[in-house]
Amino acid sequence: MAPAATKPKAAAASDRSRVERTTELSEEVLEHVKESQEGALGAVRKFVESVDEALPPQGESPSRRQEVIDSALEMSQKLVKTQYDFLTHVVQSAGEALGTPARKK
Repeated sequence: MAPAATKPKAAAASDRSRVERTTELSEEVLEHVKESQEGALGAVRKFVESVDEALPPQGESPSRRQEVIDSALEMSQKLVKTQYDFLTHVVQSAGEALGTPARKK
């Protein structure tokens, strides 16, 4: 039978290992999010450039061009919110898996 002093050391090592893996996962998720956001920004820039070529600005009044751009930006905002909601869920799930109670907004 293992001495009582060994059990706390093993538990501490297990906790450290769990924390290290959680940190690694967090860093991986954040890197993927960063890459995703950079890709999304690039896509929005490319889209606006394409709209500018296809529908050049004309005058001061609201135009079809502006409607198209506004619609695309609204879609982008929804995608960002969806990504945020997903990440919030991932963080809450990770906290629950580690035995940390989830915080409510």
